[in-house]
Amino acid sequence: MEEIAQVYARSLFEVAKEQGKLDVAREQLGQFADALDANRELSIFFFSPYFSTTEKKDHLGRLLEDVDPTVGNFLALLVENHRMPAVFRLRRAFERLWEQENKLLPVTITSAVTLDEATVKSIGDAIGRQTGQQVQLTTNVDPDVLGGLVVRVGNSILDASIRNRLENLRRSVARA
Repeated sequence: MEEIAQVYARSLFEVAKEQGKLDVAREQLGQFADALDANRELSIFFFSPYFSTTEKKDHLGRLLEDVDPTVGNFLALLVENHRMPAVFRLRRAFERLWEQENKLLPVTITSAVTLDEATVKSIGDAIGRQTGQQVQLTTNVDPDVLGGLVVRVGNSILDASIRNRLENLRRSVARA
């Protein structure tokens, strides 16, 4: 299912990029996925094999009156090919492609206490300079960290927390 989502996401991404509508496609695909996620009856309708493709397309057409034709045609294709259940994975795959295209790097900073804006900004700026990408910062407070920071940059994690150091020390003592 994951490969299917990636193939469809790549297809939508390429067409939207060619037409200069990447942001529109991202926003409208996200809105549709959010609507399915928020409305159980709607998701059952689109995911269920009980309803015909024609019924689903008709309903989709009424739902998407103001949607961009590229996105509307894409969603109709998902219905036609019985791929609507992959829409949430497809959205995540599209988001990753969009982030790569816009050179956005998600960074999450987790600390034991709330960090001041200047500290968070300086960490984000340093990561941005090193990677050459625009950093999307989010911060979390987790008392279990005890002290220090856990920084997640994309798929990499730098754990400079006291909790991690104590755990490493415990392992060293256990081995000795």
